[in-house]
Amino acid sequence: MKTSVVTIHEAKTHLSRLLQKAAQGEEVIIARGSKPVARLVAIGEVKGKRVPGALKGKLIVGPEFFEALPPDETAGWG
Repeated sequence: MKTSVVTIHEAKTHLSRLLQKAAQGEEVIIARGSKPVARLVAIGEVKGKRVPGALKGKLIVGPEFFEALPPDETAGWG
């Protein structure tokens, strides 16, 4: 895998080009001065579409979820 190192200024100026490189499998390191601070890589192929209700019947929330928390648990909440 090929790797490129660019400054923050270069990354802001050439973001579209860098995204294209990442999409083609190249790793792009973004540096502040000479210190690397971020890595730009492709996330891969998104598979399928989200389907509303796809988890219906697969997740169960018990009645204890709706019970009040004990006072010592909520004492530190603002």
